[in-house]
Amino acid sequence: MKRIRLASILTAVLLLTGCGAAPSSSSTASPADTQPAETTAAAPAAEETLTVTFLKCGKADAMLLKTDTHAVVIDCGEKSDGSKMVDLLNAQGVETIDCMILTHYDQDHIGGAAKVVKKFDVQEIIASDYEEVSSEYEKLTAAMADKDLTFTIPEDPLTFTVGDLLLEVYPHENAEYADGFDNNCSLVTKVTHGSNVLLFTGDAMQERLEEIMDIGTCDLLKVPYHGRSIDNLGTFLDAVKPTYAVISTSQDELASSTLEALSSRKIVTYATCLHGTVTAVSDGKSLTVSAAGLDT
Repeated sequence: MKRIRLASILTAVLLLTGCGAAPSSSSTASPADTQPAETTAAAPAAEETLTVTFLKCGKADAMLLKTDTHAVVIDCGEKSDGSKMVDLLNAQGVETIDCMILTHYDQDHIGGAAKVVKKFDVQEIIASDYEEVSSEYEKLTAAMADKDLTFTIPEDPLTFTVGDLLLEVYPHENAEYADGFDNNCSLVTKVTHGSNVLLFTGDAMQERLEEIMDIGTCDLLKVPYHGRSIDNLGTFLDAVKPTYAVISTSQDELASSTLEALSSRKIVTYATCLHGTVTAVSDGKSLTVSAAGLDT
């Protein structure tokens, strides 16, 4: 009964942000609706449509950025989500992954990565600069060794293009954090497609958000830390000013304070635990976000 009441409360709050819990919903923003977000480098012309899939996989992150000719993966969920990622990549006709970005080494971010590395031609894997001991990490590095892959570990912000996508990857700045060391080591990735900017924040917590307060505005934010409560989330939202927010989470992790922070700022919000797999489509000018529904 407690879970049922929680779902009802979350649905009511999300309705306030402009997205219901119906099996299918969508929203569109155009340049008239949002101001162009800043970026530190010039983005290529957007000649191909970008589709971003936020896979529904419980309290885990797994995202695919796909254009007609290129693919970027950000995190791969739990071990049990590896097959879901493989199925998604196959369904979208991906054979080569130009870049895999692993925000940090927690199992709900790298668990499915070994299976993806085994099944696909992965050109590069960008990862965070710290050490990890886990079975998921061991399986990933073993799969990488079989493909003669090593991690690219940025010490400074890394800027590069994949087709008509401009990617800026920001590593953590401190060697120590008072709380949530692994989470605060999350790589933060800013993706610019034409005039649209998407910001992927991994599991960044309060200290990490302080480091990226000046990262610039965005059109879509992947909400950090699975929507759990973060003391300075409201300040961060005011700094980056997203039109849309996507939360990859389960109902147990999704905090009412996070939903209230998003709702009070009229940010259109989707949560995978309520809306299923979420898809964002950019043509370089406008951005459309839709949800598949809870049966996915």
